[in-house]
Amino acid sequence: MANSRTIDEASVPTSEHEGPQSNAYETTVWQDFLALIKVGIINSNLITAFTGLWLAFHFTGQSFLQNWDIALFTLLGTSFVIAGSCSLNNYIDRDIDHLMERTKLRPTVTGRFNAKRVLMIGILLTIIGTGFLLATTLMAAVIGLVGVFTYVVLYTMWSKRQYTINTVIGSISGAVPPLIGWAAVDPNLHMVAWVLFMIMFIWQPPHFLALAMKRCEEYRAAGIPMLPVVHGFKMTKRQIMIWIACLLPLPFYLYSLGTVFLILATLLNVGWLALGIKGYKSTDEIKWSTSMFVYSLNYLTILFVAMIVATLF
Repeated sequence: MANSRTIDEASVPTSEHEGPQSNAYETTVWQDFLALIKVGIINSNLITAFTGLWLAFHFTGQSFLQNWDIALFTLLGTSFVIAGSCSLNNYIDRDIDHLMERTKLRPTVTGRFNAKRVLMIGILLTIIGTGFLLATTLMAAVIGLVGVFTYVVLYTMWSKRQYTINTVIGSISGAVPPLIGWAAVDPNLHMVAWVLFMIMFIWQPPHFLALAMKRCEEYRAAGIPMLPVVHGFKMTKRQIMIWIACLLPLPFYLYSLGTVFLILATLLNVGWLALGIKGYKSTDEIKWSTSMFVYSLNYLTILFVAMIVATLF
């Protein structure tokens, strides 16, 4: 359930007890709030949650327009639950965020939001989101809470600072939104719902490992044992390629979406794999990781939008 903008590189306080320092980049309270809840992550996850919701309506023969209230509660609930999780993540990581360029100007670091307020915001948003999901089905609410627990406890509090497998553990929470969307319509999760989960779960390691290569020295400074920090770029690149290869068979489980979708999804998978192979032995490994990261973003958007479009014909 988890990109940050690059702002001014002015120094920031390293303690939660210090007040905000002056920056060339001044933010409003609303901008700080959006940074706290990681609105970019919410938006990207809403695409996958909506796809799960849409496909559930499609496969169960229900009308989206006649069930607009379920759709509204699902999207609001998912948004609030993710926002709460991200706020709690910021609360927990406030002691190391000042060490990384992409996180050092978060409001929990600059002091514009104090720790207690952030903790309360995180808990409150999670409760509100769970309430919205309960208005759909109990299963949707339970899956939402599983996502919160995985992201906040298993990822942020436990594995992130101890194990290189933290990326895989965090991928569980990032794969839940399409399950939430489906469960809000049909608590008896169809195989298609689990395929969506698996696509999201397998997509995340190569996506975030590519980012970790780009930000390797920042993670090293923060003491976070990401794979490239501990085992180097060679192993990281190999792992990225293996995860991408694992995506290859998954579109065929969505054969009911039609031949055009299958061809498009397969081309996206093969294209990602080919891009990785093409630059695999390149000496400019940061350039390679950047291209892989950018492709992963486009891949996800195109694939999930294509699933929706495929149901319209």
